[in-house]
Amino acid sequence: MDSRRAFICAEHGLALVYYLQSEVVPTLLNNGIQVTLLTDDSLRQKIEQRFGQPGLTVEGMRLDPVREQASRWGELQWWLAFLRRVGGSRRMNTEAMDSYVDQVTVEESNRRRILLPFAKLFVALLRRSRAARRSLVQAQRLFTPEIYADLFEASPPQLVVSSTPGWRMDRYLLREAHARKVATAATVIGWDNPSSYSLPGAPVDDIVCWSDIQRQELIDGSDWDAAHVHVTGMPTYDGYFSRRWQMSREDYFALHRLDPRRKLICFACSFVSFSPNLQVVEALARLVREDRLGYPSQLLVRLHPNHFLDVHLFVQEREQVHALAAANPHVRVVAPVPLGGSLGYYSGEDMPEKASMLAQADVFVTVYSTMVVEAAIHDRPIVSACLDAPLGWDTPRKYSLPLSAIGGWPTHDRFRRAEAGKVVYTEIELEAAIRSYLDHPELDARQRRAFIERELTTIDGSAGRRTGEELIRLVDRGHR
Repeated sequence: MDSRRAFICAEHGLALVYYLQSEVVPTLLNNGIQVTLLTDDSLRQKIEQRFGQPGLTVEGMRLDPVREQASRWGELQWWLAFLRRVGGSRRMNTEAMDSYVDQVTVEESNRRRILLPFAKLFVALLRRSRAARRSLVQAQRLFTPEIYADLFEASPPQLVVSSTPGWRMDRYLLREAHARKVATAATVIGWDNPSSYSLPGAPVDDIVCWSDIQRQELIDGSDWDAAHVHVTGMPTYDGYFSRRWQMSREDYFALHRLDPRRKLICFACSFVSFSPNLQVVEALARLVREDRLGYPSQLLVRLHPNHFLDVHLFVQEREQVHALAAANPHVRVVAPVPLGGSLGYYSGEDMPEKASMLAQADVFVTVYSTMVVEAAIHDRPIVSACLDAPLGWDTPRKYSLPLSAIGGWPTHDRFRRAEAGKVVYTEIELEAAIRSYLDHPELDARQRRAFIERELTTIDGSAGRRTGEELIRLVDRGHR
């Protein structure tokens, strides 16, 4: 029997799609590699029932002892995580990280805010010094518990893979693997991850990413060795290219009680942590209600996973969007489907919903969300609606960032420079952009195609297989 084995950590809902709803895990299994998937303990049985197959074992991540470990020396670990997130080299665009520093400055406790000026000095040092960044990564190895010792000893892996290089609770598993001299690797599952989360939370040998753009961000911003950064594309999106999730227009419209005689404007909420979305939803609803788009139209609003966090402002906005829909006959609301447990509303449970919304929208509107990439895959006209909320979140100790001020974030800047869609700042501009796309949906098609070629690299539906093959190579390297 083949003794090769990989541990794969999927402690984020999107990671389950990346590994299990693509060809990544099947490629490993078909090549004789045993896979142990670690995920939310409470969902272990559910995931096993849905994805179980010979060679695949599902284990819990043991989140209770992991959280207990995270609480030990909690303040020190919090500051290490903060510095890791924003301490990337100034050789790359740091605007996304800078905005997080501003958010912490407003929202954190008084005790942390007192220490923040000293932390900012350290951030300035990290931005300028590779030695300081290396020391920070090494310092985090102090927190290396033996939570998974029995798994490592019972079924020794040649490779431990995670959906981040230790940016989340996966850091303890990766640190333990490194301490046991087991090879480690990470895969990038988020478009903005390399530019938003910076330094690894554990020593990680290799990382697999979407594109040469992300590769350069990892090299410049986080000091990755170029020989250990591998470009394979984005496996999750293979299903978009193959159209395997996509419903017919007739079925999708029936699902949401949409009018087939009306154009469909779709809006995906975004940036809830930094700004309300309600002002954009209200503007779109007015354009539809007042018949200002040149065609009879209707609006479908997709709520953001953060709308379901236990945060009063986010819950309130969710309720306001539902109330607006109830008062407007041509406005509908769709919510992401939760998987449950700690994986929450970031899941693959509604990939048919997302794929069909993207495919059937006559115009897709968001605020620089990753869904601009997904919409471009479906060749849908895209509008980034950066309408500022006059008062922001308008509550003490809640940071607000005007949507008009985020165009310089790395992924946003690339979308703008690619001219793959229109960026608007007022309701009048929003109206004009949507009308132009309804009149001429072929506008910017060439730019959309070039955009996804740069951002995704692999656009023939083979990213999952290519990623699996890269992981096999890393397993075999560790097996020797």
